[in-house]
Amino acid sequence: MAGNVKVLLVDDNPMILGLLRQALEPLAALTTASDSADALLKAIDDPPDLLIADYSMPGMDGWQLFEKLKGRAATSRIPIILAASRADINDKLKSLEDRAEDFLEKPFFIKEATARVKRVIDKIALEKMAREAPGDGQLRGSLAQMNVVDLLQSLEMGHKTCGLTLTRDGESCQLFFSDGQINHALYGDLKGDSAVYKVLFWPDGNFLIDFTRHSPEQTTTRSTQGLLMEGLRLLDEANHEAEQDVLES
Repeated sequence: MAGNVKVLLVDDNPMILGLLRQALEPLAALTTASDSADALLKAIDDPPDLLIADYSMPGMDGWQLFEKLKGRAATSRIPIILAASRADINDKLKSLEDRAEDFLEKPFFIKEATARVKRVIDKIALEKMAREAPGDGQLRGSLAQMNVVDLLQSLEMGHKTCGLTLTRDGESCQLFFSDGQINHALYGDLKGDSAVYKVLFWPDGNFLIDFTRHSPEQTTTRSTQGLLMEGLRLLDEANHEAEQDVLES
């Protein structure tokens, strides 16, 4: 699903640029630039869906690139992630907090940075699909395109209000979102948190997002992120118990 997202990656350090490119290429259609001037020209010529730029670069730095892109009508809506040190994020970039899509704190581990960027790419991919969806407000897809966890995170990050139906082998789960938070969930006789946990790690199946549906019911007790974290804890606990059973048998 995220393959339809165009990402422009900007860094003057060829090693970091190469590592990030290798990590992100499976997730999006990637273009790179080694300085802000080149990135600005590329963004104007073919606006990306997401721009990831290092803050500290010679000549035009990431801040200046950010302001130039936001100051042009054709590029003002491009989401931008800036990579910077903690000190720069806390001091120099504080004023961009509400305008930047995210910050990557340097130094970072490639795996962690990739996971953070992937959440943004998934959200953008979902929004693009929603814009291209038929006029009935429904968006259909396969969990092979986007798994359940990524799907829920994308709806949360996009602050979506909608109904989400997950189906697999004759089983069905209904989840309802309000401003990105799951407020109601049904899976057979299960409601709320327990219904969400039953489907979090389905390996396959299909999904249907209906942006015209919502529910006033409140059966969940945690935020969307809280449900994901608790679901991961329960999975780890179940895996540990299974390992113990094998060792004791």
